[in-house]
Amino acid sequence: MTTEPAPEPDAPIPDEKDWTWVLDRPCPECGFEATDLTRTDIAPLIRTQAQAWQTMLASDADLHTRPSPRSWSRLELACHVRDVYALYDYRLGLMLDEDDPLYPNWDQDETAIEQRYHEQDPAAVGPALVAAAAELADRFAGLTEAQWTRPGRRSDGASFTVDSFARYLVHDPQHHLWDAAGCP
Repeated sequence: MTTEPAPEPDAPIPDEKDWTWVLDRPCPECGFEATDLTRTDIAPLIRTQAQAWQTMLASDADLHTRPSPRSWSRLELACHVRDVYALYDYRLGLMLDEDDPLYPNWDQDETAIEQRYHEQDPAAVGPALVAAAAELADRFAGLTEAQWTRPGRRSDGASFTVDSFARYLVHDPQHHLWDAAGCP
């Protein structure tokens, strides 16, 4: 007996918002406030977020159902967060090793389709997410005071210091935990 392959999900609606405003004011959706964070909050927050994702992935919740055809499921959100942690670790490395690097562009929607987020195994995604988060948290925890001021730029021209980069980063997994709470 052969099984039919899972149908291809609709392409997600591209998120073209410039989310850098979360550095200056609270997110009205998830309530995240970057201005409340200190540098010493970053690494523990990354670890706490990763554990929340791991718990969600290990639950009996329906991880594959999308709240709407063009939104991501809990599983797809978790895959995205796993990849965000890895991407930000790479970008942080650039900021620490190069003078004001320009990060290569990353299309999150293209990545979701190419890596078939909707078909990934939650039992594998959870540990990979936690490992990527731990690596990034360790790197943030080991920064010197001078390293927090090092600059870097996104391909759209947004400029960051390691400090603003860290605050911007931790909003993404937190916001997606809020998104995942709204999934069926």
